[in-house]
Amino acid sequence: MDANPLLGVFFHWLGGLSSASFYVPYKRIRAWSWEIFWITGGIFSWLVAPWLFASIQTHDLIGVLGRTPGDIWFWCWFWGAMWGLGGLTFGLTMRYLGLSLGMAVALGLTTVIGTMGPPIFHGTLGELSATTSGQTVFLGIAITLAGIVIVAQAGRRKEREMDSDVTPDASEFDLRKGLAIAVFSGIMSGCFAWGLDAGAPIRELTLAAGTDPLWQGLPVLCVVLLGGLTTNLIWCGILIARNRSIRQFAGEAAPGATGKPPLALNYGLAALGGTLWYFQFFFYTMGESQMGRFGFSSWTLHMASIILFSTLWGFALREWAPAGRRTRALVWLGIAVLMLSTVVIGLGNSLA
Repeated sequence: MDANPLLGVFFHWLGGLSSASFYVPYKRIRAWSWEIFWITGGIFSWLVAPWLFASIQTHDLIGVLGRTPGDIWFWCWFWGAMWGLGGLTFGLTMRYLGLSLGMAVALGLTTVIGTMGPPIFHGTLGELSATTSGQTVFLGIAITLAGIVIVAQAGRRKEREMDSDVTPDASEFDLRKGLAIAVFSGIMSGCFAWGLDAGAPIRELTLAAGTDPLWQGLPVLCVVLLGGLTTNLIWCGILIARNRSIRQFAGEAAPGATGKPPLALNYGLAALGGTLWYFQFFFYTMGESQMGRFGFSSWTLHMASIILFSTLWGFALREWAPAGRRTRALVWLGIAVLMLSTVVIGLGNSLA
């Protein structure tokens, strides 16, 4: 199958839309604590959906993973676990730095580390940057970073106009602590791309087993997401023990909730949200399979698409309605820049 970078960009857009949408069902879950609905949805995100779709779309999944060397298993799992740590600390970044600075530092580092790490590690960065196609891709990456900064600044302006509770007060704002956490979160979150890169031998094995190239990344997700499951399971287990919330799985209401949780609805919404979360990487692997030698640029496309569609969801849910005209114009500028970045990266891939 020949690479089709423009089709790859479209798949990455679908992945970004899935990632931006997964929390919508979670918002409708009632009378459950965060750790309960998060790990319930996570079971579908990191365990059920990856193995289900990989078993359907690939050949001899168990045989392929059984023939995978142990060190490949470990590194895929390890980078997935490190990515899980980044996700868990992202909220603290927002708390200590606020939306604008927190997003710019954490998401900027995630984009750079996840995108540039693999070619630097493999020693191909100089070769790629010497070509017109490579230079175009790197220009697209720079445009993505500019879009992140613009959207973050628009979010900061909205906070000021609305006097949002999300804005840290003097007692919470801590530049030194916030920057340290943001750097940690950004670097760790970019580790997911390293996990996918470490899974190259798994892709080769599944292709040899007869899997269509479009689905070659699905078995890798099974292993990488086990690492994410490990990290989140440990943290949620600690919270469940600390808050004594385990009975909520069977119908006990969370503290402060009115009425008992609708268990069937809650489990259904958690399953839907968790599966939507997984679909971001389901489409990611499809998009990556179309990017040719510039597959590393998939991470930039992924981050740009998530921010793009998350912002659009904010407009759909009227989160930006109270913002001033200039603030809305600024966020639309950020959206336009992010869309431009995906086009430029797609063009750079097609030139190759």
